[in-house]
Amino acid sequence: MTAIATSNEDSESRSFLEVWVITIGHALTHWYPATFYLLLPLIGAELGLSYSQIGVILTFQYIAGALSNIPGGIIVDSIGRKGFLMALSLFWIGFPYLVMGFSSAYWMMIFCTTMIGIGNNLWHPTAIPLLARRFPDRKGLVVALHGMGGNVGDAFAPLAAGALLAIFTWREVVIMNVIPGIIMSAMILFYLGRLNIDDGKAKSANVGESLSKALAGFATLIKNKTLLMLSVGSAFRSMTQGSLLAFLPLYLAQQMGYSPIWVGACMFALQAAGFAAAPVAGHLSDKLGRRSIMMSTMAMTAVVLLFMAFAGQSVAFVALIAFLGFFLFAVRAVLQAWVLDAAPKNMAGSAIGFLFATQAIGGAIGPVASGVLADQYGIITVFYFLAATIVIANMFVFFTPEAEKAQPKAA
Repeated sequence: MTAIATSNEDSESRSFLEVWVITIGHALTHWYPATFYLLLPLIGAELGLSYSQIGVILTFQYIAGALSNIPGGIIVDSIGRKGFLMALSLFWIGFPYLVMGFSSAYWMMIFCTTMIGIGNNLWHPTAIPLLARRFPDRKGLVVALHGMGGNVGDAFAPLAAGALLAIFTWREVVIMNVIPGIIMSAMILFYLGRLNIDDGKAKSANVGESLSKALAGFATLIKNKTLLMLSVGSAFRSMTQGSLLAFLPLYLAQQMGYSPIWVGACMFALQAAGFAAAPVAGHLSDKLGRRSIMMSTMAMTAVVLLFMAFAGQSVAFVALIAFLGFFLFAVRAVLQAWVLDAAPKNMAGSAIGFLFATQAIGGAIGPVASGVLADQYGIITVFYFLAATIVIANMFVFFTPEAEKAQPKAA
């Protein structure tokens, strides 16, 4: 690295423009799954699927993520072309939804969601460590802004999809939906490639050598107790979030009789509250500490879920949705920032990959377990189950040791 290159990197680090570009890209990675959650009741009705079968579709997506996130994180740590990886990830997430629009086979739905689970693992291990490295003193804030982009995608996608479904079929909607992702993939590739945002480390003599170093570093990384406890706790939190996003639209559509546009409005309220909470929680975690923010927000999540279960099919149930979103999504960026605090800088991608792998395991278990509960005891029991999972997640946070920073580098 020359002095000029270092100066350029410092200049780029002081600019928030790349934060917003990456954040918009992140919004689109969430846009597609958020649209799909709204389409699930229609797909399930057309294909004659039970709650358990609908849960299985999402479970395969999370299983694929669990199996591919760790290799994806290691690959990200071995490759410097971050802009290319993010553009590839965004395209890989959007394209399978296009394929779904031309299929009526249950197995094809499962196959496409599996492919989405694989493609999604490239985005977070690339984008989150990159932002944290550029803004080390504002890590919680920039990671929260990145997470806020996800909330924007999650919020506006069901609102837009609900409006479109009043005019078009769900198949036409998924076909139209792929266009923004293709455009944004090209923009990310152009803009981030032009800025040359590498990971800043010296290149190895060959890819094989770089990959072997990343593998050796990962063997050290998984001994980190802070990372392990946070990841397991996050798996239980992921059970809560994944099951909620799958079964809340089903409950609103099938039990409360809401039309797609009103279901979309409720999902918008859920995510819009998270949009407001994420940067506040991230900033406070930089000032007050990660643990206190995480424990308080997850405790409130459990309380709101219990109130929703008690409220049942009432106006109070709908009113509580926004409160749930505020607390549930506030913790996401704080958790990621805490993981990055505990990980060596040159293994940040692998650490995020490991975190998302364990989250994917929880996400895989959640929807199918919720589906079985809903089939056996009624869909309202899902909300009691979700309150229990978030309480367990909070217990892991309580016993998590402080971030281990003894070694600046691994391998």
